[in-house]
Amino acid sequence: MIEQVAIAFEHKDYQTAAKLLKQLLVESPEHPWVQYYLGRLHEVSEKYQDAEKIYRQLLRDTRNAKIVTLAREALRRLQEMELEERQRAISQAKSEPNDTELGVLVLEPLNNEMKAEASRKFAQIMQLDPYTARLLLPSRGWRLYRTGQVGELKFYGKQLQQAGIPCFWATIAQIQQIQVYQVKYFQECTPQATVVCRNEVNQLGSLTFDWSEVTARVVGLLPIFEEVVDRDVRGKLERKTQTQDYTQFCDLHIPGRRCILRLYDHGYEFQQGLEIIPQASQNTIRINWNSLSSWIDQQLPDAIIWSDFTSFADTTLDQTEMLSHIKSHIHLLRREKTNWDSAFQLYSGLVLLKDAN
Repeated sequence: MIEQVAIAFEHKDYQTAAKLLKQLLVESPEHPWVQYYLGRLHEVSEKYQDAEKIYRQLLRDTRNAKIVTLAREALRRLQEMELEERQRAISQAKSEPNDTELGVLVLEPLNNEMKAEASRKFAQIMQLDPYTARLLLPSRGWRLYRTGQVGELKFYGKQLQQAGIPCFWATIAQIQQIQVYQVKYFQECTPQATVVCRNEVNQLGSLTFDWSEVTARVVGLLPIFEEVVDRDVRGKLERKTQTQDYTQFCDLHIPGRRCILRLYDHGYEFQQGLEIIPQASQNTIRINWNSLSSWIDQQLPDAIIWSDFTSFADTTLDQTEMLSHIKSHIHLLRREKTNWDSAFQLYSGLVLLKDAN
């Protein structure tokens, strides 16, 4: 009867093949040829996952060389079909003009209990081996996973979300549209807060807001690099760039206005405006900054604090082409441009966009 099944498939008479297989599955359900043709029937019926499962089981369990060869060919055929379908879906996802904008896909952290199942699904969606997939899924903080056209990132992002893998995507244009104000000092704090600040074109002005408008604070350290002279392993003098210090930043987010109020330790004028810190002129910058941070804590007890910038930057700094499109709005005196500044703007901007949405 197997020969009749084979002839039915050869003539694409799948109705007859199905009837014959129904009988064979009662008589010899475990027979390798019966299982192979059951896989073929699933395949032509577009039940690709069922077909793949059978083919893989045949590769594990049977020693019949002919069936092993046919099962491998079938799996290769399924992979090619899946790839073609994926390419069609991605092309469709990039069909709208806005879908071609440059964007980023960010993975959010998963607890270790969920990682085993999530990494299997992640590997399948992104065509990775399971070991690599597990390494890429973050346990703490965000990971910048991919950059590219946002239509394609959205296509993958939706698949990941449906598989229970938390992620989100955004365009660089959305980051650029966020207004950033450089806070010089607080002028008032009650009943509303007023800051004296500079806008993107360096105009000095003031901005008044309710503390309740501030939903998040992003804090982070940006390295300060200096060129130093050192000796190499042979004792010869050489010039190298090293991190000499860090500058502390704090962004206050007002998503309702799509704006960020940016403070940093060397840019805040502690002796101006509202007297927050007694004897500010005699204190070190670090003492003044810590006092200012504590005061802001008191004003914003419910605001979420985001402090994982450094781990996010580790996944971002090598994306030089993407970061070159981001205006950092950071005005530190640097000998050379660094990706750290644009990475901080990206991180803070993504927090605001996610909060606003």
